[in-house]
Amino acid sequence: MSLEQLNQYIAWDALNITKTDMAEIIILSFIIYQIMIWIKSTRAWTLLKGFAVVLALLAVAQLFHMNTILWISENFFSLGITAVIIVFQPELRRALEQLGEKNILSSIVGLDNVKREDENLSDRTVSELVRACFEMGKARTGALIVMEQSVSLLEYDRTGIAIDAIVSNQLLLNIFEKNTPLHDGAVILSGNRVRSATCYLPLSDNMNLSKALGTRHRAAVGISEVSDSLTIIVSEETGAVSVAKNGRILRNLNQEQLREQLEALQAKAEDGRKIKLWKGRSKHEDKDI
Repeated sequence: MSLEQLNQYIAWDALNITKTDMAEIIILSFIIYQIMIWIKSTRAWTLLKGFAVVLALLAVAQLFHMNTILWISENFFSLGITAVIIVFQPELRRALEQLGEKNILSSIVGLDNVKREDENLSDRTVSELVRACFEMGKARTGALIVMEQSVSLLEYDRTGIAIDAIVSNQLLLNIFEKNTPLHDGAVILSGNRVRSATCYLPLSDNMNLSKALGTRHRAAVGISEVSDSLTIIVSEETGAVSVAKNGRILRNLNQEQLREQLEALQAKAEDGRKIKLWKGRSKHEDKDI
């Protein structure tokens, strides 16, 4: 086959693809990509995994002609869509707001991801956090420090006051000092920066939690139930330092145990960064081949 014949074979006219079609493909690809990022960074990711399990069960029902199950699924499908919209109404609203705030160019070229990688938890931040928590514990100063991971906490940021400062022992002590404007509520950290203070968190409804735990500890468990964050709690009554993650609370930690928890978080973020770099390197290698 000659070069001219090959060009004719793959010509746009031969494929009936117009410039409008190309524009639509690009726009739809961008929208789908943003939706997938939103799903992965919210509780919708858990819902999507559950939905995948339901689809697998329906496929099995279809394969073995389980007509009753198929009839029930068909009649409840529209109700399920309505329920999803109601349950995820705050996330959907926030997603539309973020679309208006988003820098489209940085989303396309990936500048946001580069920035995110540069904000991984550093050794200095770990040391500053450990030092601040146990100094506040000695002074019986209550504190609630939330460390954001892959699930976005922007909806809780909005309930507080923006700070955007490097994490330091002195800054945290000043924020949580009693009778100061910022001491009430939670501080949200993103990487090595304090992003906001005086934030309100959802309280846990877990009836198995100890009755001795107050609002601060229940808020820490609550935020860990709806995200993959790690929260440090300093008790105002006892000065004890605890950590909440994955809906569970680890109480009365010493300095070494708290450092281990933070270093595990640091290692998890580093592993995630290496996976991203490996994927990017693999793509380049494929192109070279």
